[in-house]
Amino acid sequence: MPRVKPFQAIRPAPEHAAEVASVPYDVVNRTEACELAEGNDKSFLHVVRPDIDLPTETDPYADEIYSTARANLDRMISDGTLVRDESDDLFVYRQIMNGVAQCGVVCCCHIDDYENNLILKHEKTRQVKEDDRTRHVLTLNAHAGPVFLTYRDIAEVNTRVAQVTEREPVYDFTADDGVQHTVWRVSESQELAELLSAAPVFYVADGHHRSASAWRAGAERKARNENHTGEEEYNWFLTVLFPAGELNILAYNRVIRDLNGLSPEQVRQRLADVGMLEPTDNPVPSAAGQFCFYLDGSWYSLTVPADSIDSADAIASLDVAILEQRVLDPVFGIGDVRTDPRIDFVGGIRGTSELEARVNEGGWACGVSMYPTSIAQLMAVSDAGEIMPPKSTWFEPKLRSGLLVHSMD
Repeated sequence: MPRVKPFQAIRPAPEHAAEVASVPYDVVNRTEACELAEGNDKSFLHVVRPDIDLPTETDPYADEIYSTARANLDRMISDGTLVRDESDDLFVYRQIMNGVAQCGVVCCCHIDDYENNLILKHEKTRQVKEDDRTRHVLTLNAHAGPVFLTYRDIAEVNTRVAQVTEREPVYDFTADDGVQHTVWRVSESQELAELLSAAPVFYVADGHHRSASAWRAGAERKARNENHTGEEEYNWFLTVLFPAGELNILAYNRVIRDLNGLSPEQVRQRLADVGMLEPTDNPVPSAAGQFCFYLDGSWYSLTVPADSIDSADAIASLDVAILEQRVLDPVFGIGDVRTDPRIDFVGGIRGTSELEARVNEGGWACGVSMYPTSIAQLMAVSDAGEIMPPKSTWFEPKLRSGLLVHSMD
């Protein structure tokens, strides 16, 4: 069973929490990060996206990127924006978006449990991003952003967490995007940690690069320590554990650059060979096995025959896999979505209007609106030791960085 440990948090002074808390490093580009942090030197974007404090031409992997991140973290600690707790604690972190709440426990998990598949993955990582985040962790000597983990619901944990949320929070604010973030300190941390450790496995929901880099950073520290015991703080990494029953996965939509030399009518004919194709006024699929295509100024619904989908195959039954195998490759000539520049991915939080805008502006030829992957499917793939196709899940709301930081010492 995976281990759970309270930790000595580095976190904002209460009056600075809303100023500090930032979106994760990987959901905004440099321009967007600059706009979000403008006029706010307390924003944690200065730590997780330090490129915003350097000239635009700076190499994203230059030494000064990482040294600037460390300098900004040190500054925020020295000026009192961030303070270090004296005790080891767990925290409950609740987010409310559009009236729907998800409530998780902020804790540390062990890198050996990650390595030994007590923490299961479902995505491949990119070496360059792993290298970047590993260096970021080692330079900061801290985990600046939590890994989003999930587990099958444990009734007693849900009860205990609900009791904690009846107390006075340490933070409670609503961000500019309308999401409310509330954090409570857990006084009975060890008891709750033991209850959570009853889960047979945890699953990486979001944050595969953060978890891989945490493992690599810990392994590097271990190799340098002749007296390594396995209990050092660098063996643990920052996570938030959410019960699966509370999570919300949004669609991860696609846009396609060109029609592979086909006319719109020829594309429609080929899609009709895949399943039932019909015009629609609703650009959002109503069930798995259904896709909506924005093509030549109109929306079309494609429904794949249910009896052609092998529901027993955890990968082949995924809508993202069906799209790749039956549409992207044979119709559009996109064989490898990881490397082909003719496809891009649009998080479902942006809505289908974003697909229409990209196509109408002329840079893209077709938009594909997807039905969301389910938590059950994510777990089935992970349990089978398989890897999902790229960009299969989009979790929302995103965890804020900077509210709780874990030092490796």
